[in-house]
Amino acid sequence: MVVQPKVKGFMCTTAHPEGCREAVRQQIEYVKSQPKTEGPKKVLVLGASMGYGLASRIALTYSCDADTIGVIFDKPGKEKRTGTAGWYNTVAFEQMATADGHYAKTLNGDAYSEEMKEQVISLIKKDFGKVDMVVYSLAAPRRKAPDGVTYRSVLKTVGEEYTNQSIDLMTNEITTVTIPPATEEEIQATIKVMGGEDWRLWIEALKQADVLEDNAKTVAYSYIGPEITYPIYYGGSIGQAKQDLYKTADAMNEQIDGLEAYVAVNKAVVTQSSAAIPIVPLYISILFKVMKEKNLHEGCIEQMYRLVHDRLYAADGVVTDENRLIRMDDYEMKPEVQKAVADIWQDISLDNLADVTDIDGYWQEFYEIFGFHIDGVDYDADVDIQVEIPSLA
Repeated sequence: MVVQPKVKGFMCTTAHPEGCREAVRQQIEYVKSQPKTEGPKKVLVLGASMGYGLASRIALTYSCDADTIGVIFDKPGKEKRTGTAGWYNTVAFEQMATADGHYAKTLNGDAYSEEMKEQVISLIKKDFGKVDMVVYSLAAPRRKAPDGVTYRSVLKTVGEEYTNQSIDLMTNEITTVTIPPATEEEIQATIKVMGGEDWRLWIEALKQADVLEDNAKTVAYSYIGPEITYPIYYGGSIGQAKQDLYKTADAMNEQIDGLEAYVAVNKAVVTQSSAAIPIVPLYISILFKVMKEKNLHEGCIEQMYRLVHDRLYAADGVVTDENRLIRMDDYEMKPEVQKAVADIWQDISLDNLADVTDIDGYWQEFYEIFGFHIDGVDYDADVDIQVEIPSLA
């Protein structure tokens, strides 16, 4: 069928197989063009189909020559409905990695479940023996925990409500939004979903099954951002969960023998998740404008290659700040970048929106997530939407 984007709010309900393939190919070509890294050889990537997880898998495969097992939660295409972008990304990655001589297998299902942990451990024992790197890049609005309860995260403040300007992505108009405070129950539920508990459960399961190499590394991902977004992110319900993530990294580092655990703080990028957070899309569209003008802009693949090559597996050891965080948001948080963003934020209006933001760049990256608006792809051609992930076929 001919596939076109169908956007509702901050969601795109279609994905283009050939567009996703081309996007994956471009990320692979970028890493191939960079210097190699002396790094891990057997890697597990939890949340491997999009964004930072996919970019991590690509960077580790092509910079370190690593073999990878990925865990995803995606849907294949049906007769009249496209699969998810993550499904098509994984099809393309497996095919290209295998063609280039790399092992790449994927398991599809709920990564929070005990069943998936058992499947992964079984596959590691069968094909790898042990893994020397675990990337934890899961992002979901809810999680069924081992206690049988399904917890749901919220995007709310802590303490007081917060009002600031935002952007209506469907009309590109400046709006005012007010975010209410979370209840204590909502905060605890958000920690259950987005904190460190499941990350630790994965590492403990791998350790107990003896499929984790001595001196293995693990990394999870976070975001801090500027003061503008503190009330809804760093200081909000999500921020509470991220504090739990940082504590989990430190605790695992101290308590689990032969393991180095880190959290990488990444820069703001366009994702389906970030599009749903009030205020953040407006901030990102200003940030992109500033960072591109200063030649500092990075997407997921540039950051994840830099994380692997310059931070996690740097020749002189892992590079962290005073809190043991790997700061991949260093370009975003440069004082000159944040000052320029803050100055624009104060003076922005509907009249100057097009001039002082990169809203077109924001939308371009949004569409690219789903395989659309990518050069070299014929979007008028019929495409097969029912392609299979090779290792799942």
